[in-house]
Amino acid sequence: MHIDHIAIWTTDIERMKNFYSTHFGCKASARYDNRQKQFSSYFLTFGSGARIEIMQRVDVTEVVGKESIGLAHFAVTVGTAQQVDLLTQKMEEAGVTVASYPRTTGDGYYESVVLDPDGNRIELTAAR
Repeated sequence: MHIDHIAIWTTDIERMKNFYSTHFGCKASARYDNRQKQFSSYFLTFGSGARIEIMQRVDVTEVVGKESIGLAHFAVTVGTAQQVDLLTQKMEEAGVTVASYPRTTGDGYYESVVLDPDGNRIELTAAR
C-alpha cells in the first residue's frame, strides 16, 4: 500500500498551482471544473509520483487558525542538507514564509518548514 495523494482546500486554486509548480516542480493536470457543484481541482504530481490535489469550492472559505486537530504538515524530501538550505533560502527570497529555518530535529531529521500561500506547513527534509 501507499498514499496516492493528499487533498488541500484553497480559495485561490491558480495561486496554489503556481506555488507548487514553481517551487517543487510539480506538473499540473488539466483543471477539472464541475459547474453544478461550483468545484474545481488540479492534481499536482511530484517527480517521484506523489500527488497533491488542490481543490476550490465556493462554500469552502474558512481558514483554520494555528495548530488544530487534523493534518499538521506534510514533508517533501529535497535531497541533501545543503539542498534543504538552498531551497529554503530560494523560497524565502521569493517571498515564501519560512516558519522554521534549517536545523536537525530531536528525532534526527534535517529540515526547515515553509508555508504555502494558504499557510499549510511543508517540511523540507534531507534524505535519511
